[in-house]
Parts: sequence; C-alpha cells; structure tokens
Amino acid sequence: MSAWLAVLAISLTVVAALAIGAFGTRLSRTTSDFYVASRSVSPWLNASAIGGEYLSAASFLGVAGLILAYGVDMLWYPVGYTVGYLLLLVLVAAPLRRSGAYTVPDFAEGRLQSTTTRLVATALVVLIGWLYLVPQMQGAGLTLRTVVGTPPWVGIVVVGVVVLAAVAGGGMRSITLVQAFQFWLKLFAIVLPVFFLVAAWRADGAPEVVSDTPPVFAERTTVTVGSDVEVRVDQAVTVDVDGVLDGDVVDGRVRLLPGEYAVGQGSELVFPAEAAVPTVTSLPTLSGQAWAAPMESGLDLPLYRTYALMLALFFGTMGLPHVLVRFYTNPDGRAARRTTLTVLGLVGIFYLAPPIYGILGRLYTPELLLTGRTDAVVLTLPTALVDGVAGQMLGAVVAAGAFAAFLSTSSGLVVSVAGVLSQDVLGPRVTSPVRAFRLATTVAVLVPMLLALAGQRLGIASIVGLAFAVAASSFCPLLLLGIWWPRLTAVGATAGLVVGGGLAGAAVLVTILAGPTEGWVGALLAQPAAWSMPLAFGTMVVGSLLTARRVPAGVTRIMVRLHTPESLDLDRGANLTRRGGRWP
Repeated sequence: MSAWLAVLAISLTVVAALAIGAFGTRLSRTTSDFYVASRSVSPWLNASAIGGEYLSAASFLGVAGLILAYGVDMLWYPVGYTVGYLLLLVLVAAPLRRSGAYTVPDFAEGRLQSTTTRLVATALVVLIGWLYLVPQMQGAGLTLRTVVGTPPWVGIVVVGVVVLAAVAGGGMRSITLVQAFQFWLKLFAIVLPVFFLVAAWRADGAPEVVSDTPPVFAERTTVTVGSDVEVRVDQAVTVDVDGVLDGDVVDGRVRLLPGEYAVGQGSELVFPAEAAVPTVTSLPTLSGQAWAAPMESGLDLPLYRTYALMLALFFGTMGLPHVLVRFYTNPDGRAARRTTLTVLGLVGIFYLAPPIYGILGRLYTPELLLTGRTDAVVLTLPTALVDGVAGQMLGAVVAAGAFAAFLSTSSGLVVSVAGVLSQDVLGPRVTSPVRAFRLATTVAVLVPMLLALAGQRLGIASIVGLAFAVAASSFCPLLLLGIWWPRLTAVGATAGLVVGGGLAGAAVLVTILAGPTEGWVGALLAQPAAWSMPLAFGTMVVGSLLTARRVPAGVTRIMVRLHTPESLDLDRGANLTRRGGRWP
C-alpha cells in the first residue's frame, strides 16, 4: 500500500473528527449537554452514533481475522453482536430511558436506594470500559504499523490524543455528531472494497477456499516478520532466510523440516510457490474442510466455548456501559425503541462484509497465519487482490475506516467511564461538574493507553469478547432483574455484581496476563459467561429473597414509572436520578 495515500486518508479522518467535535463543542453549554446531550438526540442520529461506537476494532478488524484463523465457528461473533441488540430492544431499551438516569450507577442507586450498589456498579463500569478500550488503541497501533510502518505506540498515542480532545471539549453532544459521521465512513470503507474484491476473485477464476489441505502460497512469496514469533512447520520446505532463525543469524537457503522454529523480528523468509504456509504456534493448522466445518476450529472443548461465547455476546450487549448511556440521550422510551430497531438494521448491513474478508484472506493473504497478524487481513487484502493504484486507494479507504472505528468506539467508552468517574470519584472533590468531567476524561484515556502500550497476547476480538463476558455477568442481571422483578434488593444486587462481575473479571485478567491455557481450565477462564452469568443471577435472586424485608420503599411506583408509556403522561418529567438515593 502506498504509505502517503494511507497517511492522507487517516489524516483526513482525524481532522474531520476534530472539526465536527469542535462544532459540537459550541453546542455544549450545560452539564446535561456533556452527559446525555440534554436528552434531545433523534432516533436516526442516535442510531448512527450507536453504530459508530458499537462497531469497534473487534468488528472492523477482529471478526475477519478470527474467521481467517479459526473458520466458520467465529461467525458467532457478528451474529452475537447483532442478536444482542434484539434482546436489548425487547427487554431494556424503553424502561431504561424512562428511568431518566445519567449512568448505570445512577440507575442502580435510584432503583435500589443504595450507595454501596452504586459504588460497585461504578467500579464495573470502569473495568469494562478500560477492558474494551485497550483493543481499540492496539488496533490503531496495528493499523498504522501495517499501512505506514510506524511503531505500534504511534497509533495508540494518536487515538488517545484525538479522543481526549474531542470528549473533553464537548462531552456527549459533541461525540454524538462525531460518531454518527464515523459510522457512515466506516460502513462505506468496509463495504465498498467488497465489490472490487469479489470481482477480482471471480476474474481470478473463483478459486475454492474449501480443500483437503491447509493454505498454500499461490506464488513465490516474501514474508517479513514484524515481531518475534514461534511458528509450526507441518510440511518440509526449502526457504531463503535473511534474519534470525532459532537464535542464529541466517543469510541463505535453509531446509525447514516439520517442527517448531523461532523467527526473529525483522527476518525475511522467501517461500516457493505451492509451499504450505507455516502457522504461528498460537493458531491451529486447519485444512479447508476443517476450517469450513462447525466445531472444528482447533480449540479445546469447542461445544462449551461456542455456547459460552453465545451467552456472552447475546446478553453482554445490554450490559455495555457505553451502549446503555446512549439510551439516556433519547427524548423518551418510544424514541429509544426506534433507535434500537434502526441500529439492528445498520449493524446487520455492516456485518455482511467482515466474513468476506476472512474467507478471501485464506486465499490471498495466507502469510498472516505465519506472522500471527490475522487482524490485519482487512487492511492488507485490498492491495493483495487488486493491482495498481485502485488497490492502493481501496487500502487507504479501509485504513481510514479502521481509524474511524477506533476513534468512535473509544470516544463512547471514554464518555461512559468519565461520566461515572466524574460523579462518583471526582464529583465530591471538584466543584464544577464540567471540570470534573474533563479531569475524569483525562484519567479515562491515560490508563488504557498505558495498558495498550504494555502489549497483550490475545487478538482484538478475543479481548472484546472478554469484556462482553464481564458485562453479561454483572449489568445484564442487574438491569433485567431491576427492571422486571420488583423484589430485587440492594443486598442481592450488590452480592450478584460482586460474584458475577468479580469472578468474570478475575478470569479475564488471568487470561490476559497469563495467556490462554489448554483443557477445561483454559476454556472456563477464556469463556467465563457460561458459569459466571448464572452465578450472578442466582446470587441476586437468593440474596434478595433472604433480605425480602429490605425491598426499597416505593418500589411499586418505580416499576410503574419504568413500564408506563410516556403517552399516558403519568407524572411526566419525574426521573430516576440521584437525589439522595430516593425516587422523586
């Protein structure tokens, strides 16, 4: 890819985000503007903004990378991301808007009249937000490294600085406009190249992906290894090596026998045509038939992993703080439902594209299996499949869309994290709410920046999936029971948040810090939703039944408020907000 085209496209994306954010800043004057855009965002604009922040690095890069590496089993990611919004529409969207809260901790305190529950919810919002922010920033580092060749830290810093400027400047009202623009940009950027890629594939004779053998190099191919990797060779092959192999400096032809080899950063390996592609040891070696068959991804306990992933994605969406805060910006519950229905359509259109990149990537960019950078398939495929200036321009468009994905999702996450930090941590110490929000924004950006710079061992979509598991094990039970079960008590809710969110969070941290492990232990830690979510629900129900006398006063009126349509105008204007922990 021509570096200057990619730099130009990314620069225009950043400048446009800052310009729209600056315009939005002029409209942000009150505390309500910063937190919920004064609850005046139309369903269409809000749906575009939700699509902008929801379609993250995991959607733009990670889904295609997982499909390239593991096959059709990974199609559950786009399906789960979409189905999650359907459940959100049916069960949560309208009642949550009618609560009138600014944040999830606001809802928790207003519904249960407990500051303790609020503090636990605050901690979980921060945990989920930062866990989700890290892969966005690392995706930005990967993008600039792939298309320009800069060190990974450059992309991380660029995203952090731009998001900090946009969010601190205008809060929710400003970010709404920016995210709506970025959604349409990344939808265009990922869908447009698909038509050219499919046309080029057909012009190449439409070669089949499904075969009896693993991927091979279609022609003589030079692979540059960007970082130290351990690779597995399944078929003997003679390659030209210029770099470090198993700790030795090599410059010449080498015969690689079946086994594992350590390849040093910056090494170049030249493979002959029709040679089988070596695979980084962290990924399975799959034939085309295994790649295209369910439950053949090469992971331990595929049935358990599949159902656990489905639970995390289906129910985790309704527990994502940066998604939930969006429904507080709608004028009423009816608008919240219309917003969610529109999001379903927009998200469904987007997710038709990433699987095509993953499928074609096995044919035209199989070297990514050797380097382990499968998340880069969306960035590299246009130039690999489309020749000349057209391929370079498509690659630049995709790079711009990828950067828009990082910026929009990061902005939404920072708004949600900064909202709870400013209210519950900095609020008592800073007299100005707007100043507290801006200080909290700085903290919300700097912490995940440092974590992203420290690196990680998992793919982008995998880390985001872990964030969904924590959300499904904490806020999903809180919202469902808080909205639909009047007997929920603060003791039960707090215990459930600690048990479900705490255990899922601990499993996530172990997986990230220690890396994935094999067997049942590895599966339970890598996909905790199947056991942590039922534990959270069970703890909340049992805890509430044991403390039945501590049901909040006035719960009947609260439930009526949550489920009464605004058209009835029942005490219209009363909101469940933080007023001494009581329903006004």
